[in-house]
Amino acid sequence: MSRTAEIKRTTKETDISLSLCIDGDGTSEISSGNGFMDHMLTLFARHGLFRLQCTCKGDLEVDFHHSAEDIGICLGRAFNDALGNLRGIVRYATCFVPMDESLARVCLDICGRSNLVYDVSLVDRRVNDFECDLAEDFFKAFVDHARITLHIDLLRGRNSHHSLEAVFKAFGKALSDACAVNPRNPADIPTTKGML
Repeated sequence: MSRTAEIKRTTKETDISLSLCIDGDGTSEISSGNGFMDHMLTLFARHGLFRLQCTCKGDLEVDFHHSAEDIGICLGRAFNDALGNLRGIVRYATCFVPMDESLARVCLDICGRSNLVYDVSLVDRRVNDFECDLAEDFFKAFVDHARITLHIDLLRGRNSHHSLEAVFKAFGKALSDACAVNPRNPADIPTTKGML
């Protein structure tokens, strides 16, 4: 089973090419237009063991908002496409990740219903040239197009770089665990409803 997807999305604000292999090896090539976002997506792929390539040319003369949101859209669509009918997946996952003084918890359900609960209070408004509020916009766009329920909580943190790093690592690990094929029931759709 090849769980891969390629997404190409062009608007007046962004031009994005993205390819995903869920059953990858953690390698990535990221060029989002923002160095901190590149770092976060690289961590996400590495700790989720996804193979991810993403290139975004955005209207950075405005700001990075359109790029962050549209990358979230494309990544969400890629997971939705690559997972197909969701047959055999574990579905649920929770991951706690520490990053020095920071501790993040991510809980998710690949359920066909889009919902984001984001409780992340950061000390800083910016990390370098990345506006920290854009992380929530990225995750909201992701869940809307991946059709998953995602709870992200920063349990503690002092350094905003460390805190967001813990969040993205936990997101990658939890998503990888939820996407895994359940060896006890690899042909089943994990719901009592018959479909997700």
